[in-house]
Amino acid sequence: MLMSVVVVMVVESVAPAAAIGPSQFFWWGLLLLFFIPYGLISSELGTTYAGNGGLYDWVRRAFGPRWGGRLAWIYWINYPFWMAGLAVLFMQVAQRIFQWHLPLWGTLLGQLLFIWTVVLVGNQPVSESKWIMDLAAIAKILIIFSLGGLGIYVALTKGVANRFTLQTMLPQASLSSLSNISVIIFNFLGFEVVTTMASHMDNPQKQVRQAIIFGGLLSALFYLLAAFGMGVAIPTAKLSASSGLLDGFVLLVGKLNGFVVFIGGCFLYTLVSEMVSWALGINYVADYAGKNHDLPTVFAKEDTKGMPIGAGYLNGLLASSAVLLAPLFPNPDIFWSFFSLNIIALLLSYTMLFPAFHKLRRIDSQRQRPFRVPGGRLMINLMTWIPEVLLILAIIFSVLPTSFSTAAITAKLPLWIGIVLAVIIGELVVRWTESAHQSPALVTHPKSNLLFARSTHHPL
Repeated sequence: MLMSVVVVMVVESVAPAAAIGPSQFFWWGLLLLFFIPYGLISSELGTTYAGNGGLYDWVRRAFGPRWGGRLAWIYWINYPFWMAGLAVLFMQVAQRIFQWHLPLWGTLLGQLLFIWTVVLVGNQPVSESKWIMDLAAIAKILIIFSLGGLGIYVALTKGVANRFTLQTMLPQASLSSLSNISVIIFNFLGFEVVTTMASHMDNPQKQVRQAIIFGGLLSALFYLLAAFGMGVAIPTAKLSASSGLLDGFVLLVGKLNGFVVFIGGCFLYTLVSEMVSWALGINYVADYAGKNHDLPTVFAKEDTKGMPIGAGYLNGLLASSAVLLAPLFPNPDIFWSFFSLNIIALLLSYTMLFPAFHKLRRIDSQRQRPFRVPGGRLMINLMTWIPEVLLILAIIFSVLPTSFSTAAITAKLPLWIGIVLAVIIGELVVRWTESAHQSPALVTHPKSNLLFARSTHHPL
């Protein structure tokens, strides 16, 4: 449950959500139409198809090896860019709270240290890093309660910083307002990472469901508390999407004191632990796809403990390349550039989840499902296509410029180029792997419930 909180509750995205302004509460309410079906569907698929493949396994079962490879690629490629973005954010916050004034080479060295710490810790079994997740959950809860509590106190003693009226809480009919959908949806994602740990659980059919349901409820509660605290106490115009969390505490407390430094230290720890928790899921999926020959075999390289170190080291190499090239980017807010690319890539991978659920219900209807999404055909269709449409709209509004001015279009160019290159390279990689290896069909082992290939070489 705590790992679910660590994975789903992304503290660094609280500020971008709060920067939306009072209308963020409208989006939080509306996008429960995404959150509820997503949580229920992840619970059904995670308990029905137990194993380390997660989202990749579900899509492969529903649509075949090629689509499984595409999913595994786009699901994996978002992670190194996310890690690069958090490496940039880590050094920004560290320099702020510790009053460091580092040259460019010192900043880059710190970013590389962040990346390779995450890689090395993420290459360890979940049983050896569980304490990292538990401490991270406590740190996140501490940050959220401090932010929410201070926000309520300041609002009661000094007044509300933003006007909360029906007009301000409704979204404006503009591209800038509609692009906020992706930030809120991003804050809900991550449940399927928990399902990739099913083979490490004592009773996955029961524990996956518990982790998703209770972890999801806690995460939603904490998000709303933080959004309320920042929204009522800090003027939207003073919030930065990248450094907004620390700025929020400074504004709430009045200065950069020992308490803010302590909170900043907790925030730095959550950035590392968050990347480690996602690595434990992302790397398993890439490793699984490599073993099925849907991705190159380098992704399937494991150490003596069976950990997918091939994907882990590739994460580190790509993220390191990104931060070293970052000073050449035209957008001065490098964190937001990486974060935007990560969001779009991740949302693209989830567009395959809901159709896969719908098809598996139809073609594999006889399989025993320890947990079933309730409802008849109409409800299943609504659970499938409402969140799917919301995902597609979020992607469209995120890639469109906020206006058609030269400056707005130029600001979106790195995002467009990054997404197009990621998709093209992914297609080439999947096609090359497909031609080099004949993808084996997946079957379920009758005793262990692990997946095996119809191959004489090795079990998956």
